[in-house]
Amino acid sequence: MAITFDDSLITGNDMIDTQHRELIERIASFVACCERGDSKVQAIKMLDYMDEYTNFHFSAEEKLQEEAQYPGISEHRQKHEEFRNNIAELYDYLDEAEGPTDEFTEIVRKKVVDWLMYHIKTFDRSVAEYINMRDNADRL
Repeated sequence: MAITFDDSLITGNDMIDTQHRELIERIASFVACCERGDSKVQAIKMLDYMDEYTNFHFSAEEKLQEEAQYPGISEHRQKHEEFRNNIAELYDYLDEAEGPTDEFTEIVRKKVVDWLMYHIKTFDRSVAEYINMRDNADRL
């Protein structure tokens, strides 16, 4: 499963887009690890690597929303919490399994890759558009 940052994921906010590129690179590394059937230890290390940046990104994004007084911040935070719960499920799965399986990789596709792509194209784009409109109100 290929996961790359492409034009469909551009929000128009430099900070968000830069962080999304990094997050997607980390997710792609995690997915590759799973598809190769790497060891359980390696899969957990790659999940840690992805999870660490996810938490950094969500914190930065939520701070940006607070500063912009984004009206949808509460719902956006709930979505971030949903993703954190998805990651917790992946840790639980790996804790019980010998390592990443085809079933696990499919769960990663649905709960990480598909979730993130949808989130960026809807929720994150909405934040970026709000900030852009607020910052350029004089041009409207």
